[in-house]
Amino acid sequence: MNSAFAAWGLVLNAFVWGVSWYPFRLLEAESLHPLWSTFIIYALALLALLVWHPSSWRALLQHPLLWLLVLASGLTNVGFNWAVTVGDVVRVVLLFYLMPAWSVLLAWALLGERPHASALLRLLLALAGVVIVLKTPESPWPVPHSLPDWLALMGGFSFALTNVLLRKLRDTPDEARMVAMFAGGALLALLTALGGQPSGLVSPLPALANGWVWLVLATSLAFIAANLGLQFGAARLPAATTSLVMLTEVVFASVSSVLMDAAELQGRTLLGGTLILLAALWAAWPARTATP
Repeated sequence: MNSAFAAWGLVLNAFVWGVSWYPFRLLEAESLHPLWSTFIIYALALLALLVWHPSSWRALLQHPLLWLLVLASGLTNVGFNWAVTVGDVVRVVLLFYLMPAWSVLLAWALLGERPHASALLRLLLALAGVVIVLKTPESPWPVPHSLPDWLALMGGFSFALTNVLLRKLRDTPDEARMVAMFAGGALLALLTALGGQPSGLVSPLPALANGWVWLVLATSLAFIAANLGLQFGAARLPAATTSLVMLTEVVFASVSSVLMDAAELQGRTLLGGTLILLAALWAAWPARTATP
């Protein structure tokens, strides 16, 4: 029974992230840029956490590496939330899920985990998928050609770095890591929004209006619930099972965006996406242990 509840907690997290593009687009229609939405949502989540654990912020002073988690988590949210708001949702999610390939390289650099032959093959498989997704008839080379592409790739790399850092910081208190992640989401979104205003890339924060205030509050509650589901599920299920269940986010994002005309399924996207997902599934599949 506990395992079933844990799995459903992970599905809840994947569902919220998979359909999060929709409220972000509704908020943008109310003149609230996704960076401002991200800032407000994570600032509210951070406030709720600090009310629950008032002294949890002190861990940032005791563990300097948590500040790197602040940066990685913040860039993840800036990249993903902005990209799914302005880009093709399926394409963005697939490029974001190049994360297992980045994890191979980052774990090698930061954790000293030398990749095995299978890890390098997964890396090549995922990169082949990305090449197919990025190659369009209009582009001579398979390179990112739009802001959503670059944001999705940055978000996926930052997400991989976040996961590696969470493993490296596993001995720190849970609430300390949560403070770092919520603070990163709020701080990096705020700094990026302020930096993008002079060039016109980011619109100014609009005045308070019922059209977006209640939607921001509801979205913030959804993200808090999703985080609780992740914490509950990941603590009770094997890491491989967690990774496999979390891949349902791709399904939720793809189905919802196609049904609502926010994405277009092309042949190369399906083929490249299949290779990327196969690499992710391969990375998440539990290793077979040898029997004595």
